[in-house]
Amino acid sequence: MELLKGLPWRRAFLAVILNLLALSLSTTALLGSYWCTGTQKVPKPLCGKSKATKCIGVPMPPDAGASNVSSQDVVHYSWETGDDRFDFRYFHTGMWLSCEESMEGPEEKCRSFIELSPPAERGILWLSLGSEMLYISLLLISFILLMVEMLHTGNPVCGLKLNAFAAVSSVLSGLLGMVAHMMYTQVFQATVNLGPEDWRPHSWDYGWAFYMAWASFTCCMASAVTTLNTYTKTVLEFKRNHIKGYDRSFKDQPQHHQCFIQRQISSYYGPQDKPLHSVSEGVDFYSDLQQRVLQREPELDLDEVLGQTIGEDRC
Repeated sequence: MELLKGLPWRRAFLAVILNLLALSLSTTALLGSYWCTGTQKVPKPLCGKSKATKCIGVPMPPDAGASNVSSQDVVHYSWETGDDRFDFRYFHTGMWLSCEESMEGPEEKCRSFIELSPPAERGILWLSLGSEMLYISLLLISFILLMVEMLHTGNPVCGLKLNAFAAVSSVLSGLLGMVAHMMYTQVFQATVNLGPEDWRPHSWDYGWAFYMAWASFTCCMASAVTTLNTYTKTVLEFKRNHIKGYDRSFKDQPQHHQCFIQRQISSYYGPQDKPLHSVSEGVDFYSDLQQRVLQREPELDLDEVLGQTIGEDRC
């Protein structure tokens, strides 16, 4: 058990750091509203008392106030043409909200992105949101399993199982995150072409939250690979060191004891038609073998144990 007490803490610690980083980035990206940013082309409003900039100035005739003609009946002339008649306001969109600059003041006007998306694409958007939440949930489960594995070092078999479950959880979460990001990109592009007229962007690009989400996916898969590498290397070293230890210990044992152990190991690793043994079964086998054979018990008791197992067989 000396090997399992000296687990590769550097790789385990790296896997925990990558998992925590992926969890933080994905949560920030989900709550943020900067997946896509750009500008919207909107007509400029008429200038008035409350609006003096970014508006269309309309000169009033000098006798307009003295006459009884209302301002609605007066013909207004504007010399602005082309893009001068429009204003390009900034907007940013996330999975939940879409916010753009307000023409009346400095504050932003936000609307639900789910309501802005086309009805035919809302099902895909809900699937994207559900996948993103499952992605974060599996990342959290994987993080908890990795922390328990690092802190719980008493039982090596439980540690290996926790490591395996953490690796599987990380891989599944990464696949769900990738699917969620791709589905949101599809929904946003459909909303650009089929969304409301007053929302369709003139130009747009991906924002920092979008890149943060894909960085989270990269960290998640790196954590999964690191965890699988730790699991595989630990199992292989465990088997190799135990086999070497048994070979050294069996030299001092009687011949029929060595025969029994060799037959047990050959039956475990030899070609069989039965399903493959799990790693936990192999660890349990070695632990049971060590307790039954390598204990310093009286010779008569050990012979009785071996006699019940191998009967009258010989090497």
